[in-house]
Amino acid sequence: MSILSMTAVELSKKIKEKEISVKEAVQASLDQIEAGEKKYNCYVTVDPEGALAQAEAIQKKIDDGELTGPLAGVPMAVKDNICTKGLKTTCSSKILYNFVPPYDAEAADHLKKAGAVILGKTNMDEFAMGSTTETSAFGATKNPWNTEHVPGGSSGGSCSAVAANECFAALGSDTGGSIRQPSSFCGVTGLKPTYGTVSRYGLIAYGSSLDQIGPVAKDVADCAAILDVIAGHDRKDSTSVARETYDFVSALQDDVKGMKIGIPAGYFGEGLDPEVKAAVLAAADVLKAKGAEVEMFDLGLIEYAIPAYYVIASAEASSNLARFDGVKYGYRTEEYEGLHNMYKKTRSEGFGPEVKRRIMLGSFVLSSGYYDAYYLKALRTKALIKQEFDRAFERFDVILAPAAPTTAPKLGESLANPLQMYLGDIYTISVNLAGLPGISVPCGTDAKGLPIGVQMIGNCFEEKKILRAAYSFQKEHPFAACPGAVL
Repeated sequence: MSILSMTAVELSKKIKEKEISVKEAVQASLDQIEAGEKKYNCYVTVDPEGALAQAEAIQKKIDDGELTGPLAGVPMAVKDNICTKGLKTTCSSKILYNFVPPYDAEAADHLKKAGAVILGKTNMDEFAMGSTTETSAFGATKNPWNTEHVPGGSSGGSCSAVAANECFAALGSDTGGSIRQPSSFCGVTGLKPTYGTVSRYGLIAYGSSLDQIGPVAKDVADCAAILDVIAGHDRKDSTSVARETYDFVSALQDDVKGMKIGIPAGYFGEGLDPEVKAAVLAAADVLKAKGAEVEMFDLGLIEYAIPAYYVIASAEASSNLARFDGVKYGYRTEEYEGLHNMYKKTRSEGFGPEVKRRIMLGSFVLSSGYYDAYYLKALRTKALIKQEFDRAFERFDVILAPAAPTTAPKLGESLANPLQMYLGDIYTISVNLAGLPGISVPCGTDAKGLPIGVQMIGNCFEEKKILRAAYSFQKEHPFAACPGAVL
Protein backbone atom coordinates (compact mmCIF):
# COMPACT_ATOMS: atom_id res chain seq x y z
CA MET A 1 0.00 0.00 0.00
CA SER A 2 1.45 3.38 -0.99
CA ILE A 3 1.63 6.11 1.65
CA LEU A 4 -0.85 8.37 -0.15
CA SER A 5 -3.54 5.70 -0.41
CA MET A 6 -3.80 5.43 3.40
CA THR A 7 -6.38 7.17 5.53
CA ALA A 8 -5.18 9.62 8.19
CA VAL A 9 -5.76 7.15 11.02
CA GLU A 10 -3.98 4.33 9.14
CA LEU A 11 -1.00 6.59 8.42
CA SER A 12 -0.65 7.72 12.04
CA LYS A 13 -0.71 4.08 13.19
CA LYS A 14 2.08 3.19 10.73
CA ILE A 15 4.11 6.19 11.91
CA LYS A 16 3.77 5.19 15.57
CA GLU A 17 4.78 1.63 14.63
CA LYS A 18 7.89 3.14 12.94
CA GLU A 19 7.02 1.68 9.53
CA ILE A 20 6.87 5.20 8.05
CA SER A 21 8.49 8.42 9.23
CA VAL A 22 6.64 11.72 9.50
CA LYS A 23 9.11 13.24 7.05
CA GLU A 24 8.34 10.49 4.47
CA ALA A 25 4.60 11.18 4.77
CA VAL A 26 5.08 14.95 4.48
CA GLN A 27 7.44 14.62 1.53
CA ALA A 28 5.00 12.29 -0.26
CA SER A 29 2.26 14.91 0.16
CA LEU A 30 4.53 17.75 -0.99
CA ASP A 31 5.56 15.73 -4.07
CA GLN A 32 1.90 15.09 -4.84
CA ILE A 33 1.12 18.81 -4.47
CA GLU A 34 3.94 19.69 -6.85
CA ALA A 35 2.68 17.12 -9.38
CA GLY A 36 -0.99 18.11 -9.16
CA GLU A 37 -1.28 21.81 -8.38
CA LYS A 38 -0.97 23.04 -11.97
CA LYS A 39 -3.99 20.88 -12.81
CA TYR A 40 -6.12 21.33 -9.67
CA ASN A 41 -5.15 24.62 -7.94
CA CYS A 42 -6.21 23.29 -4.51
CA TYR A 43 -3.91 25.56 -2.49
CA VAL A 44 -3.46 29.30 -2.12
CA THR A 45 -0.35 28.85 0.03
CA VAL A 46 1.94 25.82 0.43
CA ASP A 47 4.59 25.82 3.15
CA PRO A 48 7.18 23.10 2.29
CA GLU A 49 9.92 24.38 4.61
CA GLY A 50 7.54 24.87 7.52
CA ALA A 51 5.93 21.44 6.96
CA LEU A 52 9.30 19.64 6.94
CA ALA A 53 10.38 21.53 10.09
CA GLN A 54 7.10 20.52 11.77
CA ALA A 55 7.72 16.92 10.67
CA GLU A 56 11.08 16.82 12.41
CA ALA A 57 9.72 18.27 15.68
CA ILE A 58 6.65 16.01 15.66
CA GLN A 59 8.72 12.89 14.93
CA LYS A 60 10.79 13.58 18.05
CA LYS A 61 7.64 13.97 20.18
CA ILE A 62 6.21 10.70 18.79
CA ASP A 63 9.50 8.89 19.48
CA ASP A 64 9.55 10.31 23.02
CA GLY A 65 5.98 9.13 23.64
CA GLU A 66 4.56 12.66 23.97
CA LEU A 67 2.23 12.33 20.97
CA THR A 68 0.07 9.20 20.87
CA GLY A 69 -3.19 10.40 19.26
CA PRO A 70 -4.70 9.33 15.91
CA LEU A 71 -3.52 12.47 14.05
CA ALA A 72 0.12 12.45 15.17
CA GLY A 73 2.34 12.94 12.12
CA VAL A 74 -0.55 13.30 9.64
CA PRO A 75 -0.08 15.94 6.88
CA MET A 76 -3.21 18.09 6.72
CA ALA A 77 -4.45 21.25 5.01
CA VAL A 78 -6.47 24.16 6.41
CA LYS A 79 -9.04 26.26 4.56
CA ASP A 80 -7.79 29.77 3.88
CA ASN A 81 -10.37 31.50 6.11
CA ILE A 82 -9.02 29.78 9.26
CA CYS A 83 -6.17 31.78 10.83
CA THR A 84 -2.74 30.17 11.06
CA LYS A 85 0.06 31.94 12.91
CA GLY A 86 2.83 33.05 10.58
CA LEU A 87 1.11 31.56 7.50
CA LYS A 88 -0.87 33.72 5.06
CA THR A 89 -4.66 33.66 5.50
CA THR A 90 -6.33 35.43 2.58
CA CYS A 91 -9.94 34.16 2.39
CA SER A 92 -9.00 33.83 -1.31
CA SER A 93 -9.55 37.58 -1.64
CA LYS A 94 -7.41 40.37 -3.04
CA ILE A 95 -8.33 42.49 -0.03
CA LEU A 96 -6.45 40.09 2.30
CA TYR A 97 -3.76 39.03 -0.18
CA ASN A 98 -0.89 39.71 2.25
CA PHE A 99 -2.48 39.10 5.67
CA VAL A 100 -0.35 36.96 8.00
CA PRO A 101 -2.19 36.30 11.30
CA PRO A 102 -0.27 36.73 14.58
CA TYR A 103 -2.25 33.86 16.16
CA ASP A 104 -3.77 30.44 15.40
CA ALA A 105 -7.49 29.78 15.18
CA GLU A 106 -8.56 27.52 18.04
CA ALA A 107 -9.23 24.61 15.65
CA ALA A 108 -5.82 25.00 13.98
CA ASP A 109 -4.17 25.19 17.41
CA HIS A 110 -5.85 21.91 18.43
CA LEU A 111 -4.57 20.24 15.25
CA LYS A 112 -1.01 21.36 15.94
CA LYS A 113 -1.17 20.18 19.55
CA ALA A 114 -2.42 16.78 18.32
CA GLY A 115 0.68 16.48 16.12
CA ALA A 116 -0.85 17.12 12.70
CA VAL A 117 1.46 18.75 10.12
CA ILE A 118 -0.03 21.82 8.40
CA LEU A 119 0.99 21.66 4.72
CA GLY A 120 -0.68 24.92 3.65
CA LYS A 121 -3.92 26.83 3.09
CA THR A 122 -6.56 25.64 0.63
CA ASN A 123 -8.35 27.66 -2.02
CA MET A 124 -11.98 28.65 -1.52
CA ASP A 125 -14.74 30.87 -2.82
CA GLU A 126 -13.86 34.43 -1.79
CA PHE A 127 -14.87 34.93 1.86
CA ALA A 128 -16.70 31.56 1.56
CA MET A 129 -19.32 33.16 -0.72
CA GLY A 130 -20.03 30.70 -3.49
CA SER A 131 -20.71 27.05 -4.22
CA THR A 132 -18.06 26.26 -6.84
CA THR A 133 -14.65 27.67 -5.70
CA GLU A 134 -14.67 29.82 -8.83
CA THR A 135 -15.01 33.18 -7.05
CA SER A 136 -11.47 32.94 -5.60
CA ALA A 137 -9.14 35.82 -6.43
CA PHE A 138 -6.43 33.20 -7.04
CA GLY A 139 -8.22 31.25 -9.77
CA ALA A 140 -10.72 28.40 -9.75
CA THR A 141 -10.01 25.02 -8.20
CA LYS A 142 -10.69 22.01 -10.47
CA ASN A 143 -12.38 18.73 -9.59
CA PRO A 144 -9.80 15.89 -9.61
CA TRP A 145 -12.43 13.46 -10.94
CA ASN A 146 -12.77 15.63 -14.06
CA THR A 147 -10.89 18.91 -14.37
CA GLU A 148 -13.59 20.39 -16.63
CA HIS A 149 -15.91 20.39 -13.61
CA VAL A 150 -16.01 22.40 -10.38
CA PRO A 151 -15.16 20.83 -7.01
CA GLY A 152 -18.07 22.59 -5.30
CA GLY A 153 -17.65 25.22 -2.64
CA SER A 154 -16.86 27.11 -0.70
CA SER A 155 -14.49 24.50 0.80
CA GLY A 156 -13.65 23.22 -2.69
CA GLY A 157 -9.90 23.53 -2.19
CA SER A 158 -9.98 21.34 0.93
CA CYS A 159 -12.21 18.69 -0.66
CA SER A 160 -10.26 18.68 -3.94
CA ALA A 161 -6.94 18.39 -2.06
CA VAL A 162 -8.17 15.33 -0.14
CA ALA A 163 -9.55 13.74 -3.33
CA ALA A 164 -6.29 14.44 -5.20
CA ASN A 165 -4.20 12.96 -2.34
CA GLU A 166 -2.52 16.35 -1.82
CA CYS A 167 -3.19 15.95 1.91
CA PHE A 168 -4.61 13.19 4.09
CA ALA A 169 -7.39 15.35 5.54
CA ALA A 170 -8.33 19.01 5.80
CA LEU A 171 -10.37 21.55 7.71
CA GLY A 172 -13.20 23.35 5.97
CA SER A 173 -15.98 25.69 7.08
CA ASP A 174 -19.69 25.25 6.46
CA THR A 175 -22.10 28.21 6.36
CA GLY A 176 -24.79 26.76 4.09
CA GLY A 177 -23.32 23.45 2.94
CA SER A 178 -19.75 24.50 2.19
CA ILE A 179 -18.25 21.26 3.52
CA ARG A 180 -20.97 18.77 2.55
CA GLN A 181 -21.68 19.89 -1.02
CA PRO A 182 -18.03 19.92 -2.24
CA SER A 183 -17.44 16.63 -0.39
CA SER A 184 -20.28 15.18 -2.46
CA PHE A 185 -18.83 16.60 -5.70
CA CYS A 186 -15.29 15.36 -4.92
CA GLY A 187 -16.15 11.91 -3.60
CA VAL A 188 -14.83 12.48 -0.06
CA THR A 189 -16.41 12.52 3.40
CA GLY A 190 -17.22 15.87 5.02
CA LEU A 191 -18.80 16.61 8.40
CA LYS A 192 -20.50 19.80 9.59
CA PRO A 193 -20.82 19.63 13.41
CA THR A 194 -23.61 21.07 15.53
CA TYR A 195 -23.28 24.87 15.74
CA GLY A 196 -21.08 25.72 18.73
CA THR A 197 -19.26 22.37 18.90
CA VAL A 198 -16.05 23.68 17.30
CA SER A 199 -14.78 27.13 18.30
CA ARG A 200 -15.14 29.85 15.67
CA TYR A 201 -12.26 31.82 17.23
CA GLY A 202 -9.89 32.57 14.37
CA LEU A 203 -12.43 31.71 11.65
CA ILE A 204 -12.84 34.83 9.52
CA ALA A 205 -16.59 35.35 9.68
CA TYR A 206 -19.07 35.23 6.80
CA GLY A 207 -22.37 34.52 8.57
CA SER A 208 -21.65 34.40 12.30
CA SER A 209 -24.87 32.58 13.29
CA LEU A 210 -24.32 29.92 10.60
CA ASP A 211 -20.53 29.33 10.21
CA GLN A 212 -19.03 26.14 11.64
CA ILE A 213 -15.60 24.54 11.14
CA GLY A 214 -15.52 20.83 10.33
CA PRO A 215 -13.34 18.02 8.93
CA VAL A 216 -12.94 16.76 5.35
CA ALA A 217 -11.33 13.33 4.99
CA LYS A 218 -11.30 10.08 3.05
CA ASP A 219 -13.67 8.23 5.35
CA VAL A 220 -15.98 8.53 8.36
CA ALA A 221 -13.39 7.18 10.82
CA ASP A 222 -10.98 10.00 9.94
CA CYS A 223 -13.73 12.63 10.33
CA ALA A 224 -14.60 11.30 13.79
CA ALA A 225 -10.93 11.32 14.84
CA ILE A 226 -10.46 14.91 13.63
CA LEU A 227 -13.67 16.08 15.31
CA ASP A 228 -12.45 14.54 18.58
CA VAL A 229 -9.40 16.79 18.32
CA ILE A 230 -10.93 20.11 17.19
CA ALA A 231 -14.17 20.07 19.23
CA GLY A 232 -14.34 21.65 22.66
CA HIS A 233 -15.61 24.61 24.64
CA ASP A 234 -13.70 27.86 24.13
CA ARG A 235 -14.20 30.93 26.33
CA LYS A 236 -12.84 33.10 23.50
CA ASP A 237 -15.97 32.26 21.43
CA SER A 238 -19.29 33.37 22.92
CA THR A 239 -21.19 30.89 20.71
CA SER A 240 -19.07 27.91 21.85
CA VAL A 241 -21.03 25.25 23.75
CA ALA A 242 -19.69 23.12 26.61
CA ARG A 243 -20.78 19.55 25.86
CA GLU A 244 -20.86 16.63 28.27
CA THR A 245 -18.83 14.36 25.99
CA TYR A 246 -16.65 14.74 22.91
CA ASP A 247 -15.76 11.08 22.30
CA PHE A 248 -16.95 10.86 18.69
CA VAL A 249 -14.74 7.89 17.76
CA SER A 250 -16.81 5.70 20.11
CA ALA A 251 -19.72 6.07 17.65
CA LEU A 252 -17.90 4.08 14.96
CA GLN A 253 -19.99 0.93 15.24
CA ASP A 254 -21.20 -1.17 12.32
CA ASP A 255 -24.67 -1.45 13.77
CA VAL A 256 -27.83 0.36 12.69
CA LYS A 257 -30.37 -2.22 13.87
CA GLY A 258 -33.49 -0.45 15.11
CA MET A 259 -32.23 3.00 14.02
CA LYS A 260 -35.09 5.07 12.61
CA ILE A 261 -34.18 6.90 9.41
CA GLY A 262 -36.49 9.44 7.80
CA ILE A 263 -36.38 10.50 4.15
CA PRO A 264 -38.03 13.87 3.38
CA ALA A 265 -40.35 13.27 0.41
CA GLY A 266 -40.05 16.93 -0.63
CA TYR A 267 -36.32 16.48 -1.25
CA PHE A 268 -36.97 13.96 -4.00
CA GLY A 269 -39.22 15.99 -6.27
CA GLU A 270 -38.58 18.37 -9.15
CA GLY A 271 -34.98 19.53 -9.66
CA LEU A 272 -33.26 16.40 -8.37
CA ASP A 273 -31.15 14.59 -10.96
CA PRO A 274 -32.52 11.03 -11.50
CA GLU A 275 -29.07 9.46 -11.08
CA VAL A 276 -28.54 11.29 -7.77
CA LYS A 277 -32.01 10.21 -6.61
CA ALA A 278 -31.33 6.57 -7.47
CA ALA A 279 -27.94 6.56 -5.70
CA VAL A 280 -29.30 8.19 -2.52
CA LEU A 281 -32.29 5.83 -2.33
CA ALA A 282 -29.92 2.90 -2.92
CA ALA A 283 -27.91 4.12 0.10
CA ALA A 284 -31.13 4.07 2.13
CA ASP A 285 -31.70 0.47 0.99
CA VAL A 286 -28.21 -0.49 2.24
CA LEU A 287 -29.04 0.81 5.72
CA LYS A 288 -32.46 -0.84 5.59
CA ALA A 289 -30.85 -4.19 4.74
CA LYS A 290 -28.61 -3.74 7.79
CA GLY A 291 -31.61 -3.42 10.10
CA ALA A 292 -32.54 0.27 10.07
CA GLU A 293 -36.18 1.32 9.84
CA VAL A 294 -36.51 3.61 6.81
CA GLU A 295 -39.59 5.75 6.17
CA MET A 296 -40.61 8.62 3.89
CA PHE A 297 -42.11 11.67 5.63
CA ASP A 298 -43.06 15.29 4.95
CA LEU A 299 -40.64 17.98 6.14
CA GLY A 300 -42.32 21.38 5.88
CA LEU A 301 -41.02 24.83 4.87
CA ILE A 302 -38.34 23.46 2.51
CA GLU A 303 -39.15 26.08 -0.13
CA TYR A 304 -38.44 28.94 2.32
CA ALA A 305 -34.96 27.78 3.35
CA ILE A 306 -33.01 29.37 0.48
CA PRO A 307 -34.57 32.87 0.66
CA ALA A 308 -34.31 32.88 4.48
CA TYR A 309 -30.68 31.76 4.34
CA TYR A 310 -29.52 34.31 1.77
CA VAL A 311 -31.24 37.18 3.59
CA ILE A 312 -29.67 36.22 6.95
CA ALA A 313 -26.23 35.28 5.60
CA SER A 314 -25.97 38.39 3.43
CA ALA A 315 -27.06 40.65 6.30
CA GLU A 316 -24.41 39.16 8.59
CA ALA A 317 -21.80 39.33 5.80
CA SER A 318 -22.44 43.03 5.20
CA SER A 319 -21.69 43.67 8.88
CA ASN A 320 -18.75 41.27 9.18
CA LEU A 321 -16.99 42.55 6.06
CA ALA A 322 -17.23 46.21 7.08
CA ARG A 323 -13.88 45.75 8.91
CA PHE A 324 -11.99 45.25 5.63
CA ASP A 325 -11.40 48.89 4.73
CA GLY A 326 -7.69 49.20 3.91
CA VAL A 327 -6.83 50.92 7.20
CA LYS A 328 -5.36 48.25 9.48
CA TYR A 329 -4.34 45.32 7.26
CA GLY A 330 -4.65 43.83 3.80
CA TYR A 331 -4.99 45.62 0.47
CA ARG A 332 -5.16 49.42 0.21
CA THR A 333 -5.77 51.28 -3.04
CA GLU A 334 -2.72 53.16 -4.30
CA GLU A 335 -4.34 56.46 -5.31
CA TYR A 336 -7.09 58.13 -3.31
CA GLU A 337 -8.30 61.52 -2.11
CA GLY A 338 -9.32 61.53 1.53
CA LEU A 339 -10.48 58.79 3.88
CA HIS A 340 -13.91 58.05 2.39
CA ASN A 341 -12.49 57.83 -1.12
CA MET A 342 -9.84 55.40 0.19
CA TYR A 343 -12.55 53.21 1.72
CA LYS A 344 -14.58 53.16 -1.49
CA LYS A 345 -11.69 52.48 -3.85
CA THR A 346 -10.10 49.86 -1.57
CA ARG A 347 -13.34 47.91 -1.22
CA SER A 348 -14.27 48.32 -4.90
CA GLU A 349 -10.87 47.01 -6.02
CA GLY A 350 -10.37 44.47 -3.22
CA PHE A 351 -13.68 42.57 -3.26
CA GLY A 352 -14.87 40.36 -6.12
CA PRO A 353 -18.31 40.51 -7.80
CA GLU A 354 -20.00 37.80 -5.66
CA VAL A 355 -18.85 39.37 -2.38
CA LYS A 356 -20.04 42.80 -3.53
CA ARG A 357 -23.40 41.30 -4.53
CA ARG A 358 -23.92 39.82 -1.06
CA ILE A 359 -22.73 42.94 0.78
CA MET A 360 -25.20 45.03 -1.22
CA LEU A 361 -28.03 42.56 -0.62
CA GLY A 362 -27.22 42.44 3.09
CA SER A 363 -27.04 46.22 3.40
CA PHE A 364 -30.40 46.49 1.64
CA VAL A 365 -32.25 44.01 3.91
CA LEU A 366 -30.84 45.73 7.01
CA SER A 367 -31.72 49.23 5.83
CA SER A 368 -34.46 51.39 7.32
CA GLY A 369 -37.86 50.42 5.93
CA TYR A 370 -36.77 46.93 4.82
CA TYR A 371 -35.44 45.47 8.11
CA ASP A 372 -38.88 44.21 9.23
CA ALA A 373 -39.97 43.16 5.76
CA TYR A 374 -36.95 40.99 5.02
CA TYR A 375 -34.47 40.40 7.86
CA LEU A 376 -36.92 39.91 10.75
CA LYS A 377 -39.16 37.76 8.54
CA ALA A 378 -36.16 35.61 7.62
CA LEU A 379 -35.30 35.16 11.32
CA ARG A 380 -38.87 34.05 12.05
CA THR A 381 -38.68 31.61 9.14
CA LYS A 382 -35.41 30.25 10.53
CA ALA A 383 -37.14 29.55 13.86
CA LEU A 384 -40.02 27.79 12.08
CA ILE A 385 -37.59 25.60 10.11
CA LYS A 386 -35.92 24.59 13.40
CA GLN A 387 -39.36 23.63 14.76
CA GLU A 388 -39.99 21.41 11.71
CA PHE A 389 -36.73 19.57 12.36
CA ASP A 390 -37.56 19.26 16.07
CA ARG A 391 -40.82 17.53 15.12
CA ALA A 392 -39.00 15.25 12.68
CA PHE A 393 -36.44 14.20 15.30
CA GLU A 394 -39.22 13.20 17.68
CA ARG A 395 -39.78 10.32 15.21
CA PHE A 396 -36.36 9.72 13.63
CA ASP A 397 -32.75 9.27 14.71
CA VAL A 398 -31.32 10.35 11.35
CA ILE A 399 -32.66 12.17 8.28
CA LEU A 400 -31.26 10.91 4.98
CA ALA A 401 -31.17 13.20 1.94
CA PRO A 402 -29.11 14.16 -1.12
CA ALA A 403 -26.14 16.46 -0.47
CA ALA A 404 -26.70 18.29 -3.79
CA PRO A 405 -29.37 18.12 -6.53
CA THR A 406 -26.82 17.23 -9.24
CA THR A 407 -23.26 16.08 -9.62
CA ALA A 408 -20.53 18.70 -10.15
CA PRO A 409 -21.45 21.19 -12.91
CA LYS A 410 -18.94 22.28 -15.53
CA LEU A 411 -16.65 25.22 -14.84
CA GLY A 412 -18.33 28.53 -15.74
CA GLU A 413 -21.91 27.23 -15.77
CA SER A 414 -22.83 28.44 -12.28
CA LEU A 415 -21.07 31.83 -12.49
CA ALA A 416 -23.19 32.68 -15.50
CA ASN A 417 -26.33 32.10 -13.41
CA PRO A 418 -25.87 33.06 -9.72
CA LEU A 419 -29.49 32.16 -8.88
CA GLN A 420 -28.90 28.62 -10.15
CA MET A 421 -25.80 28.45 -7.94
CA TYR A 422 -27.85 29.51 -4.91
CA LEU A 423 -30.48 26.83 -5.66
CA GLY A 424 -27.72 24.21 -5.63
CA ASP A 425 -27.59 24.58 -1.83
CA ILE A 426 -31.21 23.56 -1.33
CA TYR A 427 -30.50 20.33 0.59
CA THR A 428 -27.78 21.68 2.87
CA ILE A 429 -28.91 25.17 3.92
CA SER A 430 -31.66 24.10 6.36
CA VAL A 431 -29.09 22.23 8.45
CA ASN A 432 -27.19 25.48 9.08
CA LEU A 433 -30.35 27.47 9.75
CA ALA A 434 -31.31 24.94 12.43
CA GLY A 435 -27.73 24.53 13.77
CA LEU A 436 -27.78 20.77 13.15
CA PRO A 437 -24.94 18.33 12.39
CA GLY A 438 -24.72 16.78 8.91
CA ILE A 439 -22.32 14.49 7.07
CA SER A 440 -21.86 13.79 3.35
CA VAL A 441 -20.61 10.33 2.37
CA PRO A 442 -19.85 9.11 -1.19
CA CYS A 443 -22.55 6.73 -2.39
CA GLY A 444 -21.86 6.24 -6.11
CA THR A 445 -21.07 7.91 -9.42
CA ASP A 446 -23.17 9.10 -12.34
CA ALA A 447 -22.87 8.10 -16.00
CA LYS A 448 -20.06 10.66 -16.46
CA GLY A 449 -18.07 9.11 -13.61
CA LEU A 450 -18.66 12.05 -11.24
CA PRO A 451 -19.22 11.30 -7.52
CA ILE A 452 -22.59 11.42 -5.76
CA GLY A 453 -22.90 12.03 -2.01
CA VAL A 454 -25.60 11.02 0.44
CA GLN A 455 -26.25 13.40 3.35
CA MET A 456 -27.15 12.22 6.85
CA ILE A 457 -28.56 14.82 9.25
CA GLY A 458 -28.87 14.49 13.02
CA ASN A 459 -30.50 16.39 15.84
CA CYS A 460 -28.45 18.98 17.75
CA PHE A 461 -25.46 17.45 19.56
CA GLU A 462 -26.22 13.99 18.12
CA GLU A 463 -23.19 13.65 15.83
CA LYS A 464 -22.73 10.12 17.14
CA LYS A 465 -25.92 8.94 15.47
CA ILE A 466 -24.98 10.24 12.03
CA LEU A 467 -21.41 8.98 12.45
CA ARG A 468 -22.74 5.52 13.32
CA ALA A 469 -25.10 5.45 10.33
CA ALA A 470 -22.43 6.82 7.97
CA TYR A 471 -19.77 4.41 9.27
CA SER A 472 -22.14 1.46 8.89
CA PHE A 473 -22.97 2.52 5.33
CA GLN A 474 -19.30 2.96 4.48
CA LYS A 475 -18.56 -0.58 5.66
CA GLU A 476 -20.75 -1.77 2.78
CA HIS A 477 -19.77 1.03 0.40
CA PRO A 478 -16.07 1.84 1.10
CA PHE A 479 -14.29 5.01 0.02
CA ALA A 480 -13.26 4.86 -3.64
CA ALA A 481 -10.10 6.71 -4.59
CA CYS A 482 -10.32 9.33 -7.33
CA PRO A 483 -9.02 7.64 -10.51
CA GLY A 484 -7.36 10.89 -11.66
CA ALA A 485 -5.21 11.23 -8.53
CA VAL A 486 -1.69 9.89 -9.01
CA LEU A 487 -0.68 7.52 -6.17
